[in-house]
Amino acid sequence: MNRALKFRLTAFGLAIGVLACLIGGAAYASWREVSRLQTRLSTGHLRSYEIADHVQDEILELNSRLVRYDLQQDPRDWETYQHESSNLSKWIDAQKPVLSGTELDVLNQIDRAYAVFLTAATNRIPRPDQGQEAKSFHIESIQKEAQTLLKLGDQLEDAHRQVLEDSLVASQKSVSWLRWVIFGSLFLLLGSLALLSTTVYREMITPLRMKLVESKAVIERQEKLASLGVLAAGVAHEIRNPLTAVKARLFSHQRSFARNSPEYQDVHVIGEEINRLESIVQDFLQFARPGEPKLAEMTGEKPLREVLDLMAPQFEKAGIQIKLDIQTHETFRADPQQLKQVLINLVQNAAESIERNGRIVLRARSGQARLGGQNRAVVILETEDNGRGIPAEVQKRLFDPFFSTKDTGTGLGLSIAARIVEKHGGLLEFQTQPHRGTTFGVIFPACIANGRS
Repeated sequence: MNRALKFRLTAFGLAIGVLACLIGGAAYASWREVSRLQTRLSTGHLRSYEIADHVQDEILELNSRLVRYDLQQDPRDWETYQHESSNLSKWIDAQKPVLSGTELDVLNQIDRAYAVFLTAATNRIPRPDQGQEAKSFHIESIQKEAQTLLKLGDQLEDAHRQVLEDSLVASQKSVSWLRWVIFGSLFLLLGSLALLSTTVYREMITPLRMKLVESKAVIERQEKLASLGVLAAGVAHEIRNPLTAVKARLFSHQRSFARNSPEYQDVHVIGEEINRLESIVQDFLQFARPGEPKLAEMTGEKPLREVLDLMAPQFEKAGIQIKLDIQTHETFRADPQQLKQVLINLVQNAAESIERNGRIVLRARSGQARLGGQNRAVVILETEDNGRGIPAEVQKRLFDPFFSTKDTGTGLGLSIAARIVEKHGGLLEFQTQPHRGTTFGVIFPACIANGRS
């Protein structure tokens, strides 16, 4: 897993975690807001109604007590009045910590009005120790203060009703906002999960599937090559022994003919054909049992320059120029002789694609490629030509053993080259365009800082 993918997965994980926390927090806040509203609507928060009712009931009771005292002049009524009025005063003071805001303001007004009520009652009502003067008392003289207290009780109820309405509106707005937060976060969470799934599928599952397909193709190809290798080794062995005997007898006969005689020329032609057969047999054997590479650390310049010096003179007659383009001096590990064999094969194919008057570029450059199931730094040795390109129907079978578009070819050149490169842990790839040319790239893992690849 590369660093970019790790960073994206970490970012997605953090985003999903934050959104999940946001949804949980919003849900908890909504629950608390609903609970708070329920509490406000409960009996505990209907206290203002109870206070208002209690004050009104007590005022009416005190007023009735005064009326009864006015009618009967019973000292016990006066004592009861004084006791109940004192208790009500203390009760009002005890309710002040329960309320706040407008409700507390109205309760303070009730407290002040009650004080006025008590003062009026005390000053205007003749007490029992005043004797006959009590007959001059008229209850109507303090009804005004009692009515004021009753109206203030109604105001306290109205104030509490308004507070509840304001709380309900605020709670509705808060719950509505939290609902949008939850839905928005849920939408973002689903989107993040979708993006995460897409990223995981595209960056992890798809490459694994491609790797599986590639591995299956490689295994099938290796099995096919192994079977062909066994066949090729058997055929080559069976052919080499008779060829050796024929060549030996032919050499002995050749000495008995004059050098310029027709028989000598026939023997010479036969010998050349035997040599060609031996070369084909050698190709079969190399395909069947490619040698293990003797790796050495090198740059791309040396093998490319050696191939250029070797091949350039023989291509000059056909008007084909070979140029060198060294873009990197990064090192890699390869067998010099096997690598030279691969490059010569690619250059010869490029020259055959051009035929006459063309250009071949031998290039060394650095890059990134997928080797061994992971992306890594590589050194790429390229042979680029401006020939006729490779037809689409040929591209599919280009590396198949014994497939050739040449009349005299064995079809093993590119197969052997591909097997050599694979033994180096590299790849042999190509890009082609009809009538514009082909570029073959030999890809090797670049050596890291400590000299190991």
